Amino acid sequence: MATCEKVEYRFLGRSGLKVSNICLGTMTFGGSDDDVAVYQCPTRSDEDKAHTILNRYRELGGNFIDTANKYSYGKSESIIGSWLEKQKRDQVVVASKVRFPMDKSNVNAVGLSRRHMIESCEASLSRLRTNYIDLLQAHIWDNGVPLEETLRTFDDLIRCGKIRYFGVSNFCGWQMQKVAELTKLMGLNPVVSLQQQYSLLCRQSEWEEFMVCRNEGIAVLPWSPLKGGLLSGKYKRDETPDPLTTRIGFIHTDEKKALSVAPAWSKYRDNEEFWKLMDVIGKIAANHGKTIAQVAIRWLLQQDVVCSVVMGATSVQQIEDNMEASAGWQITEEEMKQLDAASPRVTYYPYEMIWNLNGPDRFNPFNNSVKI
Repeated sequence: MATCEKVEYRFLGRSGLKVSNICLGTMTFGGSDDDVAVYQCPTRSDEDKAHTILNRYRELGGNFIDTANKYSYGKSESIIGSWLEKQKRDQVVVASKVRFPMDKSNVNAVGLSRRHMIESCEASLSRLRTNYIDLLQAHIWDNGVPLEETLRTFDDLIRCGKIRYFGVSNFCGWQMQKVAELTKLMGLNPVVSLQQQYSLLCRQSEWEEFMVCRNEGIAVLPWSPLKGGLLSGKYKRDETPDPLTTRIGFIHTDEKKALSVAPAWSKYRDNEEFWKLMDVIGKIAANHGKTIAQVAIRWLLQQDVVCSVVMGATSVQQIEDNMEASAGWQITEEEMKQLDAASPRVTYYPYEMIWNLNGPDRFNPFNNSVKI
């Protein structure tokens, strides 16, 4: 296999596992006609198209593939599985997730209970056609189950070889800290990653979640780094996105379907701050001979908590363009400041006081603390 020299590999948190800093997200693999709008989007990939994307991603040096049992109700995992059995398994890092309901007729086919987690893991292994999952992630917090039960189950799955590491996704700050502390208290394998929505248009997790990650050595895996395509540079203020070729255009036909991963165009079309941000990104892209999307991805890769950016792709061209952000160039310190200034970040109490009163003069590099 030809490997692109520009691809950068990073440790997945405090684990010894190295992954490419561009992770291939596969939420758009497969599809279904249920009520989840992103699975109905016309840009989703069938098995042949998905395999073409996977093959090109590997040719470019990518080794990290992210999916979930919920994505198209198992179809994404099945598509990956039919591809994975033709690969050298030890050269690919596969991540999946558990939490959301998989059978509407079964009240126990949901959540982070021991029963559902074990059943879901076995089903994912079967669909993925592998005997282990490198990283299994809790897709979202579950208020219905004691956290101790969830963490012990993750640990048992690691001990019996079904999974290698565990992570979480879409957790808030206090939840992250509780996970970190309980694994220490109970003597369990630690959480290695947080997969979280993060982009120049979504920075809320910087306030607490990423502070915990810095303190505890937890890797951040940003999802929706282009905010559903808004940061791709392909949208124009005076043009309505195409509903047949873009996710945002598809959502625009019925904005009740809007989600964080597929925002409503009306929210940004007349938003002056958004267009100012796009102007700043555009100028920086021109400085480096890169695309707007590549600058948005590179901004994430230069954040100290980020290990790998989860990027979806609906074509080979997209995956090739995305991989150009991986390595070999840097946004300058001044340009990073410009992007920070142009990017919306609402200041909530007490974070404003915490950040303003704990400046550089109160940062001690010998104290394993949060650098803000």
